[in-house]
Amino acid sequence: MYRLLFDLLFRRMDPEKAHHLAFGWIRTASAVPGLRTLVRRVLAPRDPALRVTALGLDMPGPFGLAAGFDKNAVGIDGLAMAGFDHVEIGTVTGQPQPGNPAPRLFRLVEDRALVNRMGFNNDGSAAVAARLAARPRTSTVVGVNIGKTKAVPEAEAVADYVTSTERLARHADYLVVNVSSPNTPGLRNLQAVDQLRPLLTAVREAADRSADRRVPLLVKIAPDLADADVDAVADLALELGLDGVIATNTTIGREGLRTDAATVAAAGAGGLSGAPLKERSLEVLRRLHARTGGRLTLVGVGGIETADDAWERILAGATLVQGYSAFIYQGPFWTRRVHRGLAARLRASGYATLADAVGAGAAPVPSPDGASPNDPARDEQ
Repeated sequence: MYRLLFDLLFRRMDPEKAHHLAFGWIRTASAVPGLRTLVRRVLAPRDPALRVTALGLDMPGPFGLAAGFDKNAVGIDGLAMAGFDHVEIGTVTGQPQPGNPAPRLFRLVEDRALVNRMGFNNDGSAAVAARLAARPRTSTVVGVNIGKTKAVPEAEAVADYVTSTERLARHADYLVVNVSSPNTPGLRNLQAVDQLRPLLTAVREAADRSADRRVPLLVKIAPDLADADVDAVADLALELGLDGVIATNTTIGREGLRTDAATVAAAGAGGLSGAPLKERSLEVLRRLHARTGGRLTLVGVGGIETADDAWERILAGATLVQGYSAFIYQGPFWTRRVHRGLAARLRASGYATLADAVGAGAAPVPSPDGASPNDPARDEQ
């Protein structure tokens, strides 16, 4: 049914307009108590076997919605109704901004992929904080993803992130520093360890003084980082006592696409998400797990379409997984299929809990000094 609706309606619409239409339907359904309950029962059946504790938070399952869908925290409960175990809002910037000129979102249907150059269009951290403060607290776990305002010079990026942190940390179940979107000039430069260290340190300090509890802090990285840079970020996260890493954001690469070259060229610059990101995102996740030895919470995102994809990320070291692009292509029953498939794979695996399965299929990547990241001797050097 959804495939027919996609082909007859959504595929013929501008992707951004289609997004707003579909998101509007979700929000409308969640605002009607009886309808909300019915939809939740159909789309969000909760299997107790999938319960997971991550970042100190109890969640009904590991499968969440990645940042980018709900930039302004306007539909959190509707997205939970649709079956997501946690919802990551944003990316939110210190100042409101309209983002890049439209059109700025494109489908590559042959590849089950999206290209976006949205440019962090959002209402700004003050408005989003007010919206979160006014929202009744529910059991839905809400992550808040923050980024740099485009108009802010790179030299003033830390202060911009701190402003957003001071406004938003108290309302977040966890906080994500986004330094990996390709659509804000200079943003990815902040992934360099010499720039990332003072940024993450300042955000941690701002979160601690702004909230009455310790808010878990994660960093989201790009799939386009070289392996050595992935290792450097992992080492820094451990050094600073971060809670986790999200792997990965979108890619600027266009290799191996099935969509015809003219269509890809017409989409232009921006971040590519969806199925083509699957392999590299998984590689980065495996490397992070090997490097950190299970000492960080890893969130796998990028190209997750099926329960098999989600299960593979868990075996590779992800405690949580997220999706977005496949929601566009597969529709509202997607989360239900992923949850049911995950529960079936867990029961067939012989592991008692999802926590037991995390990293069970990962192979260690040797560290530069030749020692395993899990080798106790490494910590003595």
